Amino acid sequence: MTFAFIYVSTVLLFVITDLAMLRFVMRPLFERQIGHLMLADPRFLPAAVFYLGFVAGVVWLVSLPALRAQIPLQAAINGAILGALAYGTYEFTSYAIMRDWHIKMVVVDVIWGAVLTGFIAWGGVVITQKFFGS
Repeated sequence: MTFAFIYVSTVLLFVITDLAMLRFVMRPLFERQIGHLMLADPRFLPAAVFYLGFVAGVVWLVSLPALRAQIPLQAAINGAILGALAYGTYEFTSYAIMRDWHIKMVVVDVIWGAVLTGFIAWGGVVITQKFFGS
C-alpha cells in the first residue's frame, strides 16, 4: 500500500512539474538549437514508458529508503544525484555524438534533472508521511 501511494503521488508530481518545464523552458530551448530534428507532436508512448519506469526507480532506490529512515532531505539529495546522472547520461551522450547538440542544452537539462528528481523524491516522501501520519 505504501509503495503504491508514494509511487502514484511521485508520478503526479513528476508529470505536472515536468510538463510545465517542458512547455515553457525546454521546448523553446531545444527548438532554437535542434528544431529541425524535432517532431511536431511528441511520441507519447515512449515518454510514458520513461516517466513510469524512471519514477519506479526513484521510488525504489531513493524515496522508500528515505521514508523508512524518516529523512525527507535524504530523498531530495539522493534524488538530485540520481536525476543528474540519468539526465546527464542522455545529454552527454547526445552532445558527444550529435552534430547540432549544444552545451547549453546539456547544462540546462542536467540541472533540471537534478532539481526535478530531488523535488519529486522529497515531495513523494513528505506527502506519504502526511497521509500515513509518520
